[in-house]
Amino acid sequence: MEYQRVARSGQVPEGVVRRFFVGEAEVAVARWDGEVHAMSNYCTHLDCLLSSGRVTEDGLLCSCHGSVFDFGSGEPITPPATKPIKVYPVKEEDGEILVHVPPEDAASGGPRRRRPVGRA
Repeated sequence: MEYQRVARSGQVPEGVVRRFFVGEAEVAVARWDGEVHAMSNYCTHLDCLLSSGRVTEDGLLCSCHGSVFDFGSGEPITPPATKPIKVYPVKEEDGEILVHVPPEDAASGGPRRRRPVGRA
């Protein structure tokens, strides 16, 4: 499994979520209780950026409509989202945050709710 460096450890302090890119994929990286988590940056409800949300003790809170996603499984804990977000393997080594994003996600931009052509 190939991991990509996305940030220095200090760029994601405790209780913070940040957006990074692996290829074309946007990844939300958060730290809670000393552990780093990486997931798709798009809420499964309406494509809101999860990196604009907040880290909570329950999981990652979407700022648009209040859905909370479990850090480990990506499952929605609170509505309105009903589908999980994609969670990526992450590790920290030598002061660096490394994330494994599958090549197909890195090439395509990763999971995201697709809008019909011609719609904003």
